[in-house]
Amino acid sequence: MNPMWLLRAVNWVRHPPSQKRVVLVVVIVAACLAIWGAEQVFGFPEWLRPNNLRNLSR
Repeated sequence: MNPMWLLRAVNWVRHPPSQKRVVLVVVIVAACLAIWGAEQVFGFPEWLRPNNLRNLSR
């Protein structure tokens, strides 16, 4: 483990995030999981798939 991560962890323990920040992160993670779950259930929409798959690395 990088020592910088230990220093970040110590700082986080000394100054924890606010309740609003924790709720915001939980809501964002839940929204991402809901979108992923909907994609797994219903599949990726056909109209969002590219028609031309040519090499775009030029």
